[in-house]
Amino acid sequence: MRILIVEDEPRTAAGLQTGLAAAGFTPEISTRGDDAVELISTQSYDAVVMDIMLPGCDGLTAVRRLRSRSNSTPILLLSALGEVDQRIDGLNAGADDYLAKPFAIGEVVARLQALTRRGGDTKAILLRVADLALDVPHRIASRGGRQIELSAREFRLLEVLMQQAGQVCPRSLLLREVWDYNFDPGTNLVDVYIRKLREKIDSGSTPALLHTIRGVGYMLSENAP
Repeated sequence: MRILIVEDEPRTAAGLQTGLAAAGFTPEISTRGDDAVELISTQSYDAVVMDIMLPGCDGLTAVRRLRSRSNSTPILLLSALGEVDQRIDGLNAGADDYLAKPFAIGEVVARLQALTRRGGDTKAILLRVADLALDVPHRIASRGGRQIELSAREFRLLEVLMQQAGQVCPRSLLLREVWDYNFDPGTNLVDVYIRKLREKIDSGSTPALLHTIRGVGYMLSENAP
């Protein structure tokens, strides 16, 4: 898989390149945020590992520019800033995952494998709930004929919810199936993504399809629980 590393600190970039190459990826390096936006917009990458603090434009700005161009390449953000607010800013900008420095290269590899893995039953050509449709092989989501732009992580979250339509999906299930976590990392990661997904699929449409089951999890259903 072709991976773009966007990092201006030479030792970190070289370490990532060596570690990802050893894991079987094909890594390339860009040292500027603005250059990375153009590369990702014009070339095909399976995923991007991007630092937040970059010359040209910072990582959050780069992610926003890419998402505004409807580019859904999976992006893993890296930053020395590990506070929860920084993670939320990154996710709200459109990143698919977030990893605080210092990190182990094995964790970067695991996160990238989770981001690029096409989960779910690919035999299910089209998933439907009411007027919400998900074309899994072609990675297209739509509601009432209106196409919905989703990041890779948002698409996978919606896919899991639609596969379990009418059933409550506990946070533990979503963490396992969408983020490949077999434990609760103790953040509001699921809640942030559910809020973003709800805005995209339910805003301006009726009935509301994505429901919160307090203290349990979430459910996608045409009928309110």
